[in-house]
Amino acid sequence: MQYFWPFVRVAAFVMTAPIFGARFVPARFKIVLAGAITLLVAPSVAAPVGVTPLSGTGIVITAQQMLIGLSVGFVFQVIFDSLAMGGQLLANSMGLSFAFNVDPQRGASTPVVGQLYMFLVTLMFLSLDGHLALLEALVQGFKSMPIGTTGIGSDQMWQIVLWGRQLFDGALAVALPGMTALLIVNLGFGVMSRAAPSLNMFAVGFPITLVFGMVIIMLGLPAVQSSFTELFEASVLFVAALQGG
Repeated sequence: MQYFWPFVRVAAFVMTAPIFGARFVPARFKIVLAGAITLLVAPSVAAPVGVTPLSGTGIVITAQQMLIGLSVGFVFQVIFDSLAMGGQLLANSMGLSFAFNVDPQRGASTPVVGQLYMFLVTLMFLSLDGHLALLEALVQGFKSMPIGTTGIGSDQMWQIVLWGRQLFDGALAVALPGMTALLIVNLGFGVMSRAAPSLNMFAVGFPITLVFGMVIIMLGLPAVQSSFTELFEASVLFVAALQGG
């Protein structure tokens, strides 16, 4: 039990955390990684004594460890999804909603702008040692929220539900300036179409909107970096507060 219950929490975290839980990461590697982290963490973790895993108390402890790991990974994953959603909103505004690419993290179709943001954010995440910050937040949780029957309660679950609003807040923070600029461009095309009804605005306006969108993406990259840094810092603080640290 000294190693089993920490492994459950670490494995649940690896399943849902960004980068670690991506679809392109083999399942065997995830298991080996979770086992390696457990070997390093378990000797310093105090496990309940005299509790068997198939007893009622043992099942509750196992469920709590799985819930804690899933919650920590979910909190960090929301940050990445918010950037992808912001790219999708921007792609819809600039006419690239029909250009989809496969997201390697989930295997689903994602607009190319969202995919671009995901690549940039992933590189930024690794360059800032974000993966180490994730593991540190997980390991610190064993001290502030030790293994036992108590863990994630109703109050913490409600806080996680409220944290889901960061998905929309982060997406709007990234995409709203570009969407506003493209809205002004589209309003200009609307005035032109009323002044010259015979002009094919789709053939003329689409390339111009696309060029404006590319320029807006280029100028908005610093905002993407600052937004991701702020959201990631907020997520680290939220995970610490969630685990009682």
